[in-house]
Amino acid sequence: MMRRIAIASVLLAAGCVSQQGAQKGPTTTEERMRITNQLPFDVSVCQARSPTLPQPANQNILLGAISSARPEVMECLVDPKSRGTAETTQVVVKTSVTDQGGTHSISGENLTAEGQACIQKIVDARVPLAALPAGAQPVQSESTFIHELNNSPSVKFGINPGSDFSGAVRLGQPTWCDCYTGFDSKIPPLLKANVDLKKGAATAADITFDPVGTPEGDQLAACLKGKMMALPAKLEVDQLKFSYRFVHFNSQVTELSADLPPEQRFFQLELVRNQRSADAAIALGTRANAAEVYDAIVAKYQKTKDWKLIDELKAKCATLVEATQSMVSAIDAQLKVDQSTLAIAQELKAKDESWAEVETKTQVIINATQQDLDNAQKRLADDKSICPKERK
Repeated sequence: MMRRIAIASVLLAAGCVSQQGAQKGPTTTEERMRITNQLPFDVSVCQARSPTLPQPANQNILLGAISSARPEVMECLVDPKSRGTAETTQVVVKTSVTDQGGTHSISGENLTAEGQACIQKIVDARVPLAALPAGAQPVQSESTFIHELNNSPSVKFGINPGSDFSGAVRLGQPTWCDCYTGFDSKIPPLLKANVDLKKGAATAADITFDPVGTPEGDQLAACLKGKMMALPAKLEVDQLKFSYRFVHFNSQVTELSADLPPEQRFFQLELVRNQRSADAAIALGTRANAAEVYDAIVAKYQKTKDWKLIDELKAKCATLVEATQSMVSAIDAQLKVDQSTLAIAQELKAKDESWAEVETKTQVIINATQQDLDNAQKRLADDKSICPKERK
């Protein structure tokens, strides 16, 4: 079960969907004029979290915790300063915890020193490590993140002035979190900004947003306008007008906005699925800890036959049952996201047959998650059956 629920699904492996077009260097006049770098932004990176992990740490808990930091890790890789010249960047996070403390070690391929430092800062903050109990065996985990230039949000500069300004906007978004206040539990609306750049002006000459239709949406647009107007701009021709589309996701939100197109609903659910998978891994690790504690008190009771241990046996078994129930709930939540993803893949396949492979892969994932849930429910029933019963 662990192999499946610790690592998020990779539905994009089907190769038929992409969050953005190719970011290779422009080769034609049309490509040189095309405005790029208008990339989706996961606003969950703006949400403050309380990093309280179950203790003691075990491999499942560490894998789940690192996986839950995926939005922030991938955000580091949006910046071209974090990546080398290759199209694929691989990041490896090796975590080691002993009774003396713990460390995260960041390495990878095509990862620059700046990218390494960005990710190190993220994992150190998001996954704080506490020392294991004295004499405990060391715990290690390894997590891998893959950033692909053509399938992952990736800013590239030097294409044209409009693309460079758009890239500055996208790199600015993680620092504009004050604009996204109030969107912790929802997905910000799609926004369209009309940008006017003029030769000789140090910043944009004018920026207007299309009406959003909601007070919170208009407030977000006004805040983003202020941020955009402060960005430097450089133009050699007399004037350039273009539109910038703000596409937002939120990894922490399961309720989809009605105005999201099917493709964006698919990607939103894929981000959420990663978080539910992380939750399930942490829940599995928590249950393993509870089982270890219960087994220890059972062994002590069987050795001593001390009736004074009965109350502790009951309490530890109740904790075990509670941990197993949480594991069942976490896997069930993951399954619901998988099922919603399948429905959207089927909707998209009805319009574009290239989504058929995604539909097939999603069904395979659902079958595996359902099996995990069945196994977890059986384990819950078994755990309930072993708890000491009151005699009447």
